[in-house]
Amino acid sequence: MLKQRTIQRPTRTVGIGLHSGYKVELVLRPAAPDTGIVFHRTDLNPEVSIPVSAQAIGETMLASTLVKDGVRISTIEHLMSACAGLGIDNLHVEVNAEEIPIMDGSASSFVFLLQQAGLQEQEAPKKYIRVKKKVEIREGEGAALKWARLEPYNGFKLDFFIEFNHPAIDSTHQHAVVDLSRVSYVRDVSRARTFGFVRDVETLRGMGLARGGSLENAIVMDEYRILNAQALRYDDEFVRHKILDAIGDLYNIGYPLLASYTAHKSGHALNNQLIRALLAQPDAYEIVTFTTQEEAPNSLFEQSTLEWMPA
Repeated sequence: MLKQRTIQRPTRTVGIGLHSGYKVELVLRPAAPDTGIVFHRTDLNPEVSIPVSAQAIGETMLASTLVKDGVRISTIEHLMSACAGLGIDNLHVEVNAEEIPIMDGSASSFVFLLQQAGLQEQEAPKKYIRVKKKVEIREGEGAALKWARLEPYNGFKLDFFIEFNHPAIDSTHQHAVVDLSRVSYVRDVSRARTFGFVRDVETLRGMGLARGGSLENAIVMDEYRILNAQALRYDDEFVRHKILDAIGDLYNIGYPLLASYTAHKSGHALNNQLIRALLAQPDAYEIVTFTTQEEAPNSLFEQSTLEWMPA
């Protein structure tokens, strides 16, 4: 059977919170089968644990944030994206602050941490959510229209279009398609960094946000150009980062999806509304397992296994 996965041993790192600017310690630990991914605030007494679910996402302004009884753990999307990309089903995530560290602004540091901890297959069937019919969320009208949808697909494919009307972004590809049964998450998605604009910094910091943002953990732009000295990691890094975020946001549903995701200017809020809308329609999905790798759609399981092999 296709088995659930966790890590072999604990691993830890230290970084800066993107919005708080505070030093944060992050520890990843193995978890038993059918645990799912559970976040723990270890700086609180008693410790507060929040299992990941679509309903546990309580805030979506500039990040996906878990909320339980007033306790927050924010900016989980890059770590969740790495877990999805590497096929991790069960994991304990301990953090001593209300925010996951931003690292370099991509998911690559979390991929490295997970790979260093090693892959552990578990004696329990891996569960997928297979989308059976189209579910769509739309917001706004005209130029302000945003939308995202899930449709049946024998694998997991993401198709994303962005539109920022900025010279630096307009000069790159603003549309990308990633089929994770055909390409490598680690190579083709995980290194795409978050991005922001100098014009927004004062406003965000006045709201208590982006205090840890810098050229070391984001692509930063003024009115005309990119300010980072380093070149873009991908020709379409801006839209590719939105795909990275979407992979993490969609994984908050609790299981890997078998679906085609298509989005136009979507973000954390719309992505969360989309998986909630799917769960609200029992006839739109089913939970499935596979007894052999040959049954797995479009070699999706084999592709995710390759992500653990040395480059």
